[in-house]
Amino acid sequence: MKRSRATEASELFGVLYPRLAGWCRRLVDDDETAHEIASEAFTRLWARWTSVEEPRGFLYVTAANLVRDHWRKLERERRAVRRVTVEAAVRPHTEQADPSVRLLVQSLPERLRVPILLHYYADMPIREVSALTGRKEGTVKADLHAARELLRVHLRRSLDHTL
Repeated sequence: MKRSRATEASELFGVLYPRLAGWCRRLVDDDETAHEIASEAFTRLWARWTSVEEPRGFLYVTAANLVRDHWRKLERERRAVRRVTVEAAVRPHTEQADPSVRLLVQSLPERLRVPILLHYYADMPIREVSALTGRKEGTVKADLHAARELLRVHLRRSLDHTL
């Protein structure tokens, strides 16, 4: 009797997922990230289910590639933080940003705040912001535009109140 594809997939998941997630956990040192990576590896396996001859090998190679991508992303983030920290340390203390602008930037939604901080405060090109955030360059540009518009509206409002 031939087992259904869904039954085979379910059994494989039951047997391999805990091991794969545990292996990923040891590599990335974070439960949530490990489960995301293991889940993504299975998702990619299901997409190629009929053409993959060795599912276990496919899963571990795919997970290893995803772990490597995760490590690269962490390293880019570390470099960005170091860069911002060094720039802040060497910047003259007399160059203070207007506290109201700083507060406005901090009040932006994270989706808009992160590109603003990386592009304008850390002086990163859009290409690098795109790589760090995992967003397309067009999305980063649109987010920067939306953030500038929000800041412009808020600054106008606060200037109107001070006059």
